[in-house]
Amino acid sequence: MSEYKNIIGTHVKTVTTDPPNPENGQMWYNSTDRVVKGFTSNPVASWSTSTALNTGRFSAAGSPAGTQTASLLAGGQINPGANVQTVTESWNGSSWTEVNDLNTGRYDLGSAGSYTSSLAFGGEKPGGVVGLVESWNGSSWTEITAVNESSQQPGGVGASNSSALKFGGNGPTSSGPVRGYTEVWNGSSWTEVSDLNDARAYPGGAGTATAAIAFGGSDFPGTTANTESWNGSSWTEVNNLNVSKEGMRGAGTNTAALSVGQSATPRALTEQWDGTSWTEVNDLNTGRASARSCGSTSSAIYYSGTQTGPQNLTDTEEFSGPTTNTVTFTVS
Repeated sequence: MSEYKNIIGTHVKTVTTDPPNPENGQMWYNSTDRVVKGFTSNPVASWSTSTALNTGRFSAAGSPAGTQTASLLAGGQINPGANVQTVTESWNGSSWTEVNDLNTGRYDLGSAGSYTSSLAFGGEKPGGVVGLVESWNGSSWTEITAVNESSQQPGGVGASNSSALKFGGNGPTSSGPVRGYTEVWNGSSWTEVSDLNDARAYPGGAGTATAAIAFGGSDFPGTTANTESWNGSSWTEVNNLNVSKEGMRGAGTNTAALSVGQSATPRALTEQWDGTSWTEVNDLNTGRASARSCGSTSSAIYYSGTQTGPQNLTDTEEFSGPTTNTVTFTVS
């Protein structure tokens, strides 16, 4: 049987409080708590393959405020033939389950909220671009007040079906022009607010209706790396993405976010935002665009999408950011 005094020896330092910035593998004896502790860290962020969707598709609505263990996918399209979808699937952290369909099938639509409380707005259906909005209450979709400006490929963020931000897109037709138009949803009506500084379609986004970022997108005829920060009343340009792109998705907050995927090569590109600048981190296993994502910079999910060749992807990937952990050892 070992005693603390034997373990302390010359190998484990005795302290009264835990060190503020321990190194990976460091151990110490906390004499106040009377336990041996150790610190582990994994500084590498990575993507891992998870359970596939039931219905492969792209350009669907998601749940930007969802998590790695609770998310939603609704609508979208299947090629060839631009087969417009109403199918909705819910993710519980281990599998996808088909739930009640959208009332109106659409693709290239925006979304906000979580897997139990979300919005699907705008998009395109046979016949053209629409301003239609549907609200999800965790079990079914209900059509509610339309947006003021019909658009396809808008960005969207927001915590629930009662608080959302819609920005950018193509309108009033799929051929544009690209828009900087921004609207806020308060649970009963849409209100026009300050436009994006850089008009664009297909932007990524992260955050809430009062604190968000918009990044990348198509500003026609090219793509942009522009990033803008929303403070609840206006947009301010901040540091750009490292790569100009469209068709990516975002996850996280206005100060800690991911930009995932894109339409052009390299489609697997992932960048991380720390509130000041973007840094490239480990790529997706399957590069693609027009997918959906949600979560945080430490725990996210990216699902569905399209690429050259296979277009209607069922792929689901989970992101794990850098981790740290302090372990307590029982010594007898």
